[in-house]
Amino acid sequence: MPMGNPSPIDLTNPLVVALFRHSVYVAAVLWIIAIGLAILLGAVVLRKVSTFNLSVAGLNEPRNRSLLRMAFGAIWLVDGILQFQVSMPLGLANNVVAPMASGTPHWLHLLMNDGIGVWNNHPIALAVGTAWIQVGLGILLLVSNSTIGRFAGGVSAAWAAMIWLLGNGAGGIFQSSSSILFGWPGATLLYIVAGVWLAMSPGSFPEKFSRYTLRGLSVMIGVAAALQFLPSRGFWHGGNSNALTAMTQSMTEIPQPHLLASIARHGGDIAGSMGGGFNIVIILWLLASAVGLWMASSRGWRWPVWTFVVGCLAFWIVAQDAAIFGGLATDLNSLIPMAALTWASGPQHVGRGPLARRLPREMRSSSGSVLASFASAMVIFSIFSMGLASVSSAESTFFTARNGSAIEADTVAPTFTLTDQSGESYTLGEHPGRFTLLTFLDPTCWTDCPLLGEQLARVRQELGPSAKVDIVAVAADPYHETQADDNRFIAVHHLGDIRNFYFVTGKLAETKAVWNSYGITVEMKPTDKMSIHSDYMFIIDSHGRLKWIIPDDPANSWAIENSSESELLTLLHKSGLV
Repeated sequence: MPMGNPSPIDLTNPLVVALFRHSVYVAAVLWIIAIGLAILLGAVVLRKVSTFNLSVAGLNEPRNRSLLRMAFGAIWLVDGILQFQVSMPLGLANNVVAPMASGTPHWLHLLMNDGIGVWNNHPIALAVGTAWIQVGLGILLLVSNSTIGRFAGGVSAAWAAMIWLLGNGAGGIFQSSSSILFGWPGATLLYIVAGVWLAMSPGSFPEKFSRYTLRGLSVMIGVAAALQFLPSRGFWHGGNSNALTAMTQSMTEIPQPHLLASIARHGGDIAGSMGGGFNIVIILWLLASAVGLWMASSRGWRWPVWTFVVGCLAFWIVAQDAAIFGGLATDLNSLIPMAALTWASGPQHVGRGPLARRLPREMRSSSGSVLASFASAMVIFSIFSMGLASVSSAESTFFTARNGSAIEADTVAPTFTLTDQSGESYTLGEHPGRFTLLTFLDPTCWTDCPLLGEQLARVRQELGPSAKVDIVAVAADPYHETQADDNRFIAVHHLGDIRNFYFVTGKLAETKAVWNSYGITVEMKPTDKMSIHSDYMFIIDSHGRLKWIIPDDPANSWAIENSSESELLTLLHKSGLV
């Protein structure tokens, strides 16, 4: 029998990467094509293709609305493309979202943990849906200037709200280290603002959008200046203890273009050398921008827009390291959407005519209709697939990443006769017509074996009382092989209610023979507290044939345990258990 220790989870595990790529580029694309063709056919039948993007409201779209729509359409498209990184299924929840839960209120912490759990139960399906919905929203916003664009704006606002709360921890507004330079108040909060405006009637734009948005940004920037002033943020320090210096040193360790890393590193060095002086520059920039933007809509001032946008672009490189290189980047961070929202709402666009249409009328209508049909299909597919996945059984993705693939077999299972926890003789396969899920447990173990026992209990409960299956554990401890040892383990770990459960043991020569026949290595000295043994599960069908050999290194993580349970149930059913 093959043996070996499963490797720890690698975010780019080849098996998971292959599954993700097939799901996102093959299965999802086929669905998107089918749904998109159906939508396009409906548009042709209803004669909407030739009028798409040519409504009076669309042709007269206010300039600032066009700029907002195209800016955030492009941002959503970039965000969606970033979601196609192969490390997203295994890494997004645990490496991106989980750290953001630190320092959040208890209620939000619980919500985020629930969200992490849902993602970890369905990482492939949710990663695929997240990528395509954001690409679809981006394309819809870029090509649709009226009704469909408004729909995309509303969906993008709702999607961004969920991400802001569950994925961004409310943008860090509850954390003591929050700074506008490091992502506060969350990029997706700005997506929400943009989406809400785009979902509203274009008639709201000519005056209201500029005035209300600029003043809202002014308040936000004023709060950011106050936060920047607080000593707890670390920007008043000098040297390497300066918050910006420390951040740039950390960010530039990630592989990225040399020029970009050099700019960010030098910016951090300047902040450290100036200490509080550099923070004064930041605060003055924020205060000038806040005051100027508040008055810009009534005075027609353009300099506050330029001042803030240029500062955002500069600090996006220096403080946020351009956000998209290395690691698990999921968006452009906050300063780019902040700059886009500020620019689109600038007073210089108020009262000016619609943007000039450079494409021929037919191309804008026909090509836009085709693009919008398939972009709508991306959004529809993503919403339904993610919703369906969230109420389905857990994927086996994390189990596969941790343990590798199960090994299919088709050979006669080595039989044995040992004594169960009740003192009765038990022979493998003695119950005709029953399947057997077999493993090996050390009755004195307090690490892996209890977790394996929990798996057995959960699988047996999920199968239901009528399932024809025996759950068998063979004692794997050369110095603790008595019936009393087995019963103590069952009692301590609450395994007594497992239906058709047999924890079997025997004389050392007898158990050794079983270990050897199934390729299980057991190492233990008389002074050891527990043994070191191979962690495997074996599925034996109702005819006594070994069907699956399953490496199973358990983890104290409910997501991985759910994944393990799903894998075992799937393989039992593949073996013929109904």
